[in-house]
Amino acid sequence: MQLPLLASTFATVFLAELGDKTQLAIVTISGTSSRSGAVFAGSASALVLASLLGAGAGGSLSAVIPANALQLAASIGFLVIGIRLVVKAGQGEAAAPEAQPAADEATTTP
Repeated sequence: MQLPLLASTFATVFLAELGDKTQLAIVTISGTSSRSGAVFAGSASALVLASLLGAGAGGSLSAVIPANALQLAASIGFLVIGIRLVVKAGQGEAAAPEAQPAADEATTTP
Protein backbone atom coordinates (compact mmCIF):
# COMPACT_ATOMS: atom_id res chain seq x y z
CA MET A 1 0.00 0.00 0.00
CA GLN A 2 1.25 3.46 -0.83
CA LEU A 3 1.27 5.37 2.46
CA PRO A 4 1.62 8.87 0.91
CA LEU A 5 -1.41 8.27 -1.33
CA LEU A 6 -3.40 6.93 1.62
CA ALA A 7 -2.44 9.90 3.79
CA SER A 8 -3.22 12.53 1.15
CA THR A 9 -6.57 10.90 0.34
CA PHE A 10 -7.46 10.72 4.03
CA ALA A 11 -6.49 14.35 4.62
CA THR A 12 -8.39 15.57 1.56
CA VAL A 13 -11.61 13.72 2.38
CA PHE A 14 -11.39 14.49 6.09
CA LEU A 15 -10.97 18.22 5.55
CA ALA A 16 -13.59 18.34 2.78
CA GLU A 17 -16.18 16.59 4.93
CA LEU A 18 -15.74 18.76 8.06
CA GLY A 19 -18.81 20.88 8.64
CA ASP A 20 -20.63 19.85 5.47
CA LYS A 21 -24.37 19.22 5.32
CA THR A 22 -23.89 15.48 5.81
CA GLN A 23 -22.07 16.03 9.08
CA LEU A 24 -24.77 18.45 10.21
CA ALA A 25 -27.43 15.88 9.34
CA ILE A 26 -25.55 13.27 11.37
CA VAL A 27 -25.38 15.64 14.35
CA THR A 28 -29.13 16.23 14.05
CA ILE A 29 -29.98 12.53 13.78
CA SER A 30 -27.64 11.66 16.64
CA GLY A 31 -29.13 14.39 18.79
CA THR A 32 -32.64 13.03 18.33
CA SER A 33 -31.65 9.41 18.95
CA SER A 34 -30.39 7.63 22.02
CA ARG A 35 -28.42 5.21 19.79
CA SER A 36 -25.44 7.28 18.62
CA GLY A 37 -23.50 4.08 17.85
CA ALA A 38 -26.11 3.06 15.29
CA VAL A 39 -26.02 6.54 13.77
CA PHE A 40 -22.22 6.31 13.51
CA ALA A 41 -22.36 2.83 11.95
CA GLY A 42 -24.97 3.92 9.41
CA SER A 43 -23.21 7.13 8.44
CA ALA A 44 -19.79 5.48 8.27
CA SER A 45 -21.17 2.68 6.09
CA ALA A 46 -22.81 5.20 3.77
CA LEU A 47 -19.57 7.19 3.40
CA VAL A 48 -17.57 4.01 2.76
CA LEU A 49 -20.07 2.85 0.10
CA ALA A 50 -20.13 6.27 -1.58
CA SER A 51 -16.32 6.34 -1.58
CA LEU A 52 -16.21 2.79 -2.99
CA LEU A 53 -18.54 3.79 -5.81
CA GLY A 54 -16.43 6.88 -6.54
CA ALA A 55 -13.16 4.98 -6.51
CA GLY A 56 -14.63 2.21 -8.66
CA ALA A 57 -16.08 4.66 -11.15
CA GLY A 58 -12.81 6.59 -11.27
CA GLY A 59 -10.82 3.43 -11.80
CA SER A 60 -13.17 2.21 -14.53
CA LEU A 61 -13.27 5.57 -16.28
CA SER A 62 -9.51 5.95 -16.17
CA ALA A 63 -9.20 2.74 -18.20
CA VAL A 64 -11.24 4.36 -21.00
CA ILE A 65 -10.64 8.10 -20.60
CA PRO A 66 -7.17 9.65 -20.02
CA ALA A 67 -6.50 10.88 -16.47
CA ASN A 68 -5.94 14.45 -17.70
CA ALA A 69 -9.40 14.49 -19.29
CA LEU A 70 -10.98 13.19 -16.05
CA GLN A 71 -9.19 15.87 -14.03
CA LEU A 72 -10.31 18.52 -16.49
CA ALA A 73 -13.93 17.31 -16.34
CA ALA A 74 -13.87 17.30 -12.52
CA SER A 75 -12.31 20.78 -12.48
CA ILE A 76 -14.93 22.14 -14.84
CA GLY A 77 -17.68 20.54 -12.74
CA PHE A 78 -16.38 22.19 -9.56
CA LEU A 79 -15.95 25.49 -11.40
CA VAL A 80 -19.55 25.41 -12.65
CA ILE A 81 -20.85 24.62 -9.16
CA GLY A 82 -18.75 27.43 -7.67
CA ILE A 83 -19.90 29.97 -10.25
CA ARG A 84 -23.53 29.01 -9.69
CA LEU A 85 -23.11 29.43 -5.92
CA VAL A 86 -21.46 32.84 -6.35
CA VAL A 87 -24.18 34.00 -8.76
CA LYS A 88 -26.91 32.75 -6.42
CA ALA A 89 -25.28 34.49 -3.45
CA GLY A 90 -25.01 37.70 -5.48
CA GLN A 91 -28.69 37.54 -6.36
CA GLY A 92 -29.56 37.10 -2.69
CA GLU A 93 -27.50 40.16 -1.73
CA ALA A 94 -29.01 42.21 -4.54
CA ALA A 95 -32.53 41.41 -3.33
CA ALA A 96 -31.78 42.23 0.31
CA PRO A 97 -31.21 46.01 -0.13
CA GLU A 98 -34.51 46.34 -1.99
CA ALA A 99 -36.39 44.65 0.83
CA GLN A 100 -34.64 46.66 3.55
CA PRO A 101 -36.24 50.09 2.85
CA ALA A 102 -39.70 48.55 2.93
CA ALA A 103 -38.95 47.05 6.33
CA ASP A 104 -37.59 50.38 7.57
CA GLU A 105 -40.71 52.21 6.39
CA ALA A 106 -42.94 49.69 8.12
CA THR A 107 -41.16 50.19 11.44
CA THR A 108 -41.08 53.99 11.20
CA THR A 109 -44.67 54.44 10.10
CA PRO A 110 -46.91 55.34 13.08
